[in-house]
Order: sequence, then structure tokens, then C-alpha cells
Amino acid sequence: MSEKVRFSSVVGPELAGAIDLPDGEIRGWGIFVHGFTLGKGSPAASRVSKQLAREGIGMLRFDNLGIGDSDGDWGDGSFTVKVQDTIRAAAMMAERGTPADLLVGHSWGGAAVLAAAAEATGVRAVATIGAPVDPSHVERQYDAIVDRVLSEGSHEWFVGGRTLVLKRAFVEDVRRAHLRDRIGELDLPLLVLHSPTDNTVDIDNAGEIFREARHPRSFVSLEGADHLLTVRGQAQRAAHIISAWADQYIHGSRPAGETSQVV
Repeated sequence: MSEKVRFSSVVGPELAGAIDLPDGEIRGWGIFVHGFTLGKGSPAASRVSKQLAREGIGMLRFDNLGIGDSDGDWGDGSFTVKVQDTIRAAAMMAERGTPADLLVGHSWGGAAVLAAAAEATGVRAVATIGAPVDPSHVERQYDAIVDRVLSEGSHEWFVGGRTLVLKRAFVEDVRRAHLRDRIGELDLPLLVLHSPTDNTVDIDNAGEIFREARHPRSFVSLEGADHLLTVRGQAQRAAHIISAWADQYIHGSRPAGETSQVV
């Protein structure tokens, strides 16, 4: 069972989300941040979140600016906006009485949760799936038009069956983003999940994230998984791993008087 929610992006338009409510005993709450041009209904976001909910961890997944059911123009977003909207999502979860213990990010969303975690209300643990160590890794997806974007200010980009408008400010923001310092300063438990056969984000990225991070840190190889977690059972497997790893950080770990409930 899921509950629809909406909250404002840092740039104004409303973002659409769904909270997959936990089955049985509530173990905790979390937020799933999707990949670059994906959305809350992508296989990784929906399947991982629903499986975590089945295991007692309620999960918010939301569409970024101009994606899916969210308002606004995708081109007005950026890595910085994605990070700040993740922090907004955590604030919204805390306001409704279900503070997020856990941040999970897939692909570019994994980079975003690493950058957002220190400022995200209530977060106690972070997990990444197929994340790049450098946010500018996404530039290879639009490298065919990047020169025109920089010279003309914007240009249409056809991706994933739809047309988006890539803007100069977006490209420049991504190029300015530096994640390694954020990883090194992250004072939270970190789980890095990555497939050795990921053809979109090479597994070397996982090794670099792991080396930059402090303890407690863990790495699990998702043997047989593709980048988008579309292979049968792989998203659920990732969720099982996250659920087991996160248990010590979320289950019964909140101070006396701090509650986690559905409102």
C-alpha cells in the first residue's frame, strides 16, 4: 500500500512522491532517490522501495523536477537542486512524524544522497546502488549536444522516449559538483552496492567511493545485476541486503520519546 504526497522543490514547483507503507511492525523509514532521468516508477526505485516496505521499512520515492508526476521544467534542475530536494524530502518526512532513518540512492541518485546526507533531517545510514563517484559522469549521456548547449544556452535532448531541454546552467552546475570531500566527511554508516557487470557506471566507481569513506562502511557486489536492476529478482535482492545491513541503525535505535508512526 502506498500513500501519495507532494512537497515543494527548492526552486518552487511541487514534486510528486509515493510513500510505500511498511507491512507489519514498523522498523523505520527511508527515502529512495532515483537516477538521472529516471523516476519514482523506475524498476530500481519502485521494486527496492516496495521490498523494503514489505520488510518493515516505509520508503518515500519521488519524481525529481519535471519528471513523471512532478511539476516544473527538468532543465531548471541540476545536481545541486537534486541534492537540496533530497534534503527537502527528509524534512517533509520528519514533519509528518515519520523521520527518515535511511537514504538510498540509485545511480546519479546515489551521488545525490552522499551529498545530501549530512544535512538531511534524521538520517542515520546511507546506501548507494550503482553510484558514480563523480556527478559529472552523466555528461557522457549528453556529450553529443553539450557544445551546443554551452554556446546557445539550451538544446532539446531526446532520452528515454521523451524530449527534455538541457540548459547551460545545468551543465555548469554538474561540472562544479565535487563529491569526494562530502564522502570523506560523511559521518554516517555507508553501504555501497554495485554490479561488476554494470556497463553504465563502472564498478571502479564503487571502489573509489568505498576508499574515500570512513568506517563504518560496507561493500557488496551485486553479481548478475544490470545497472537499472531490471534483471528478475535483483532489485529485491538489493533491498534484502539493505534491509539486513540497516537493521542495527534503525531498529529500536531512536532515543526514548522519539517515535516513528504513520500520520
